[in-house]
Amino acid sequence: MKLIALNLPRDFTEDALAKLFKTHGNIKSCNLVIDEKTGASKGFGFVEMALEHEAKTAIEKLHGSRVESKSGREKIRVKAAD
Repeated sequence: MKLIALNLPRDFTEDALAKLFKTHGNIKSCNLVIDEKTGASKGFGFVEMALEHEAKTAIEKLHGSRVESKSGREKIRVKAAD
């Protein structure tokens, strides 16, 4: 099941995104969307979870949670990608 994570800190890395989701199950792929001009995160990314029930757990646990960044704690949104 493919998920989208929104409102990620701009200094978040693809490794940090993968690590965040791996605590809730196996991931098949992880892709942080990067601005081509600046090389910085655009603040969102996609994660594909191996099993649907793990993806639903990740949504339940991570949606509305806060992640640390250099600028503070950001409240992220996680939902199924269309």
